[in-house]
Amino acid sequence: MTLAQHERAELVSTLTAVGESAPTLCGDWTAKDLAAHLVVRERRLDAAPGILLPFLSGYTEKVQSNVAARPYRDLVAEVASGPPLWSPFKVLDPLINVGEMFVHHEDLRRAKPEWAPRMLSVDLQNKLWSIAGLVGRLAYRASPVGVDLVTPDGRTTTVKKAGGRRVVLTGAPSELLLHAFGRDAVVLDFSGDPADVAAVQGLNRSF
Repeated sequence: MTLAQHERAELVSTLTAVGESAPTLCGDWTAKDLAAHLVVRERRLDAAPGILLPFLSGYTEKVQSNVAARPYRDLVAEVASGPPLWSPFKVLDPLINVGEMFVHHEDLRRAKPEWAPRMLSVDLQNKLWSIAGLVGRLAYRASPVGVDLVTPDGRTTTVKKAGGRRVVLTGAPSELLLHAFGRDAVVLDFSGDPADVAAVQGLNRSF
């Protein structure tokens, strides 16, 4: 089982356990909306581009709304089965779905007040570290100060270069990736001038 398949299975287990009305960290989306998003992303190639491209988002939202009207159990089953054979996501699944499945799983888990970080394998943390560096370059591109990501074991990557002042985010790769993806329900240490830290924390980290 690949890392992406493992995280997909974990996500599906949580989707099943929490039920379709459970909250998520994705705005006003419920668990059912999140499942519909994943189905559209992997099975509706005509609508998937609108997930990233604002000028196409209206069509994507319409398609996702229609998909979300289907029974929850059917949506969860399609998420569980993964991309269909005709989808490019089938071949790319091990490469591009690790982060997607991990982040959306945490969107479900961390919407509850009593959440706590999961114990993750070394292999998964290493993979999330490589993704965090790539995502971070987009997420922190508007930062007025430099931004470094640092793990407790000393790995460091600079995701925003800027002369002078810097903010350092220290934590597990999983937590760094979630923050880079715009989530604030994370366990991280921020160091730097308080005003600079506030500026980084207040960035619109969507892309």
